[in-house]
Amino acid sequence: MNMRMRSRTSCRFMLLVCFLMCQLANVVVCECNKNMVIFNFGDSNSDTGGYPAAHGIRFGYPDGRAFFHQPSDRLCDGRLILDFLCENLNMSYLTPYLESVRPNFKNGVNFAIGGATILPKNVLFSLSTQVLQFVRFLQLQSKGSEELVDKVDLKKAIYMIDIGQNDLAGAFTYLSQAYQVIEKIPSFISEIQDAILAKIGCQHSIYKHGGKNFWIHNTGPLGCLPQKVATRNVSNLNDIDDHGCVKSMNEAAQAFNNQLRALCEQLRLQMKDTTIVYVDMYAIKYDLIANSSTYGIQNPLMVCCGYGGPPYNYNPNITCRQSGCTLCEESGAYVSWDGVHYTEFANSIFASKILSTNYSTPPLDLHHFCT
Repeated sequence: MNMRMRSRTSCRFMLLVCFLMCQLANVVVCECNKNMVIFNFGDSNSDTGGYPAAHGIRFGYPDGRAFFHQPSDRLCDGRLILDFLCENLNMSYLTPYLESVRPNFKNGVNFAIGGATILPKNVLFSLSTQVLQFVRFLQLQSKGSEELVDKVDLKKAIYMIDIGQNDLAGAFTYLSQAYQVIEKIPSFISEIQDAILAKIGCQHSIYKHGGKNFWIHNTGPLGCLPQKVATRNVSNLNDIDDHGCVKSMNEAAQAFNNQLRALCEQLRLQMKDTTIVYVDMYAIKYDLIANSSTYGIQNPLMVCCGYGGPPYNYNPNITCRQSGCTLCEESGAYVSWDGVHYTEFANSIFASKILSTNYSTPPLDLHHFCT
């Protein structure tokens, strides 16, 4: 490599480092002085160890390498969006509900489980099951355990929901047309409604057990996940948008989000004593793909931990954590960690945008709940 190329590479690296430092500085701002409590419901996008605890396993290297420097039971090279939000509220990372060794529930509980879906209900670990786990937790809370949430803090807890990606992805595996997937969405939304505000006669909902502050993420651009792009039906060239994402999958995600937004508006009218914040994660995540060069990303659809090289470095037969997979450099700017989950680099940007309130309806910051 000649001196000019070395200089350019060094310059790009320094710009990337500066950009990352700015993003992390924007995320980690501890202004909250009270003890905050979060109850989180979701899938692997916010699972801080529920899946390994449930299945009696540990996620090994290279997960966790970017921040924890050891396996962290997260399907990521570092922190998740939820971790960054917890840091911003000056609270500890959320402990999974199923963690049996030295659990810390002072700041709430994480019911999210990798692979979780909205439907079918009452299966492990669907949204309805996570709500039932929450109800059980409250029952234990009422017995006065010193290891659980303080009763005063409990009254102002934040209830986060981020689920639906697996339902859409699963529907595309057995339905041949996008419109068929979209036809299933009302059943997903109805189940989310039941989790928040159950039908008359049913007592198992978050609201009926004291939940007043809801923080709801819509689902991201499913069609931009490298796994979906790399394994798409290549015969339909018209199903790819200008940024290389699968149109039909993104259209289904947007249909889901439109109905979820409408549900939030409806629930605000029904539950006037609540705060319901709807966060447009789709816009946040798609922006990183569409404007990747702005963030120093050369190929936003390229997997960091995978196999096969450009353009996606994704092979369904040799995925991340399997023998033969390859790793990008730790200093690289990648959006996707393993083809399905995001890198810490991407998550830090997502969290920063969430905290900006520019993507939230109403435009409330998390610190609104600190008072």
